[in-house]
Amino acid sequence: MGERGTEKRGRRHAVRLREFRTGSRKREAPVTAPLWGAEPEAEGYRFRLWAPSQRALTLRLGGRDLPMRPEADGWYVLAAEARPGDAYGFVLENGLMVPDPAARAQRGDVHGPSLLVDPGAYAWATEDWAGRPWHEAVICELHVGTFTPEGTYRAAIERLDHLAETGFTAIELMPLSQFDGARGWGYDGVLLRAPHNAYGTPDDLRALIDAAHARGLMVFLDIVFNHFGASGNYLPAYAPDFFRKGGETPWGAAIAYHLPPVRAFFVEAALGWLAEYRFDGLRLDAIDYVRDPESDPEILIDIARQIRAAFPDRAIHLATEDNRNVTHLHERGEDGGVPLYTAEWNDDFHNAAHVIATGETEGYYIDFAEGHWEVFGRILAEGFGFQGEHSAFQDQRRGQPSAHLPPVAFVDFLQNHDQIGNRAYGERLSVIAKPERLRALTAILLLSPHIPLMFMGEEWGETTPFVFFTDFHGELAELVRQGRRREFAHFAAFRDEAARATIPDPNEPGSLAASRIDWGHRETEAGAAALGRTRDLLATRAREIVPRLARAPGGGGRLVAAEEGVLAVDWRLDGATLRLRANLDDRPRAVPPGAGRAILGGPGAELPAGEVVFLIEEDAP
Repeated sequence: MGERGTEKRGRRHAVRLREFRTGSRKREAPVTAPLWGAEPEAEGYRFRLWAPSQRALTLRLGGRDLPMRPEADGWYVLAAEARPGDAYGFVLENGLMVPDPAARAQRGDVHGPSLLVDPGAYAWATEDWAGRPWHEAVICELHVGTFTPEGTYRAAIERLDHLAETGFTAIELMPLSQFDGARGWGYDGVLLRAPHNAYGTPDDLRALIDAAHARGLMVFLDIVFNHFGASGNYLPAYAPDFFRKGGETPWGAAIAYHLPPVRAFFVEAALGWLAEYRFDGLRLDAIDYVRDPESDPEILIDIARQIRAAFPDRAIHLATEDNRNVTHLHERGEDGGVPLYTAEWNDDFHNAAHVIATGETEGYYIDFAEGHWEVFGRILAEGFGFQGEHSAFQDQRRGQPSAHLPPVAFVDFLQNHDQIGNRAYGERLSVIAKPERLRALTAILLLSPHIPLMFMGEEWGETTPFVFFTDFHGELAELVRQGRRREFAHFAAFRDEAARATIPDPNEPGSLAASRIDWGHRETEAGAAALGRTRDLLATRAREIVPRLARAPGGGGRLVAAEEGVLAVDWRLDGATLRLRANLDDRPRAVPPGAGRAILGGPGAELPAGEVVFLIEEDAP
């Protein structure tokens, strides 16, 4: 069926209230009734699938094949007696059984049957948790499978005390949507609402979030709405209109977000994670490929608005990753509130800091090869480094003016899963950067008024790599292996085929094993010293900076000086001015004067090599 035939599918079967079951207490929110998937009802479950290319559809449930009732616009529906834990799937006209694309769990891999789940059965110990303000966020990004030796949701609980005691106030989980195989980063998910069962059950994930909330930790989820993985995506078999004809992303077919059933699929996925697992927010991956030019509003705006309407009594925070450096999704309301998205992952901060720390200028670092001190200073003062200037790497203008946004609209990092794992060998900065410079940059990261993020283990200077790993087989495994090595062919170190052959094979089980963080390193002399510095910096942040961030205005940053090795930035906060004076050179350097009480380092007209000073000047009464 072509796109013309799907235009009327936008009717949302609207109801005023949908009941979100979150444990013993029920919450109501003004969102639409779910269109996709298996929903619990009084006498069983209601099953619904959009399959416009099928003339008939059968529900396979507990060994029974039950014909589904066709509805308008390609939908099929059936109510049937069933219980949580029952296996089910949909049988197409050609006899192929496919999993539910909106499944809450799988019995096995992505090619088999789905499992029924009661999303309201878990008894929350922290049912009164309503979240924390965004300005308090200090984020630790982690991959569940490599965060602990066991690689499970339950095992991660045992490490939450460490994170809270270090000074983190939030954890961000790399994508959990079920993908093919047991090993992966999570960005190849195909069942968007099913937590990957290699890490445990849905209730195991709830237990992790419950335990985090009990320790005052927010929990964010990285979600991928720009493509489906290469293995296990059966939507084209029964809903080919779900994808744009001829449209592609770097990872697969582009999605037809303007079609109402498709739009509802993603809105319901976002709402489901927040309602049924009580996540405190979402990070939307690579939204520059969530392209929806036909719609008004575009789907990204629609998702944010529906989330804001659905959870008026919870602090929900939405972050984006977007290589375009756009600001229209992150604008503040007249009252300073957040109508859409809370913050943007700031790759410019990382890229400039990486060049400063390592001297590397290949690939996308070419944009920061020249003038990186000035660009880094601009990033600290204004948010983005590229605000409409020409990007040599992209060969086009990139970015929009961002100085008007408050500092908390930017999530900064020196390392994350991408920036470590997209290196050929997955090396961390702790093994490739100058130690003194890395310590200085870490202090700047953790005490600037932007929101800081660290990658698991970074707090103690972890040295184990984080490489790219998958669990594909056959032809797909070979394509991934060779594609991974071709990615680095334009780098000087890998122009030779023999050199590229040394790049770890993503499909080898050892690639994941090598990426597990070493908790023992935390106990070494070097690890304990690094962890102590992190804890001290975050304690200073909590005491001196966080209380002044809630109403920190946009336009409050000012670049005072940025030259080879020397940085000076002032930020207007709430009731005070925060000043940075830093010498990242290898010799003593003069720095601009700055008034205020020192909260890090000792002020002076000349700073020793590697010295970072932060000052607070309170407003006059």
